[in-house]
Amino acid sequence: MLRLLAGLLALLAVFPAAAQEQPGRFDFYVLALSWSPTYCAGPKASPQQCRTGPPRAFVVHGLWPQYETGYPDFCTRQAPYVPDATISAMADLMPSKGLILHEWRKHGTCSGLAPAAYFNLVRKARERVVIPPAFAAPSSAFSMTSAEIEEAFRSVNPSLAPDMMAVDCGEGRLNEVRICLGKDLAFVSCGEVDRRSCSPRRSLNVPAPR
Repeated sequence: MLRLLAGLLALLAVFPAAAQEQPGRFDFYVLALSWSPTYCAGPKASPQQCRTGPPRAFVVHGLWPQYETGYPDFCTRQAPYVPDATISAMADLMPSKGLILHEWRKHGTCSGLAPAAYFNLVRKARERVVIPPAFAAPSSAFSMTSAEIEEAFRSVNPSLAPDMMAVDCGEGRLNEVRICLGKDLAFVSCGEVDRRSCSPRRSLNVPAPR
């Protein structure tokens, strides 16, 4: 028995994430808002998101369960089926069927919720965040530092503090704004997420929707 227990403890030490990745067991969410013009300029752009419908600014990349350190993913081997009606209902926020299904398999299955309940929560989380006017529908590209982008979000979301969000960037462009929410969708501190933000003084190009 002691040898068996020692063996189990050794496995947990080698695979700590696997031991804790149980649906519904996590600390908070990250709402990832993707700047669609940057994504659509990349090599992996989805035709459904980038070539159909109206020009898009921020779209929902996902609602990700998080631990204080790290995060769970792919919490079930066979993700429950997402009905077509649920997929269609999310098109205004997540304009790609492939994105919706990927996010469900990777992150949604870790929420402990059924598909309809999870995507309903995604919508509520998005409604929790006010988008600054500068990002609503810009007619031309502009530049802002990472710090200025965060300040723009805080100015229209008064309870959002600096350590509750992060700006993700790459190659000098705005990629995403990531905002941390508790299970009740109140803004919460998230040190690890915040520390991964772009350098505050880095100037980022913000391409215009088209």
